[in-house]
Amino acid sequence: MRKRGKKFAAARAQVAVDRSYTIEEAIPLVQKVKFAKFDETVELSLRLGVDPKHADQMVRGTVVLPFGLGKTKRVLAIAGGEKQKEAQEAGADVVGGEELVEKIQGGWMDFDAVVATPEVLGPRGLMPNPKTGTVSVDIAKAVREIKAGKVEFRVDKTGIVHAPVGKASFATDSLVANTHALVESIVKAKPPAAKGKFLRSVTLSSTMGPGIKIDTTHIDVAVKH
Repeated sequence: MRKRGKKFAAARAQVAVDRSYTIEEAIPLVQKVKFAKFDETVELSLRLGVDPKHADQMVRGTVVLPFGLGKTKRVLAIAGGEKQKEAQEAGADVVGGEELVEKIQGGWMDFDAVVATPEVLGPRGLMPNPKTGTVSVDIAKAVREIKAGKVEFRVDKTGIVHAPVGKASFATDSLVANTHALVESIVKAKPPAAKGKFLRSVTLSSTMGPGIKIDTTHIDVAVKH
């Protein structure tokens, strides 16, 4: 078992273990107890009431965070004709056609995200997926959304979703808004086959900091309204 340092112990001591926090309470606490010298990423972990082994209980989707992620992704756009120009004007870093698919198959990975028009779908799960909005006739919109801070979420085999909501240096209100946007998108992605309580547990933390348990009751109420 990994041994925790004194700084982590001091941070953990400031988080009540016997209570849950609202998102509005948890965000400033995360910012207060962070201790790393770099600008830590604030992350959300949600344990869902689904069994990912069943295709009809898969939870997957995207959300454009209102205040972004604090970094700009290098976007590759694969399209033909006029669509290449549209992608370039929208801010794509690398634009091309089928030759880029072959380049990727050869091992080239100098990008953070890929978007494409429907006729250029690629292999090995490296290429865009219609379910996440990265395959689109409106390729310019797809590029702009990723540049603006679009986050893709997907439940893992243990039923947990991990996703970033921004940097610890963000304004508190910005992190609160980003967190609500992500949680609400995940709740709205609840599959009809999922029964019982959907949000089993929600935890907020910075990269190096302790986890802070989120009260899911107020989230459920907010989403319903």
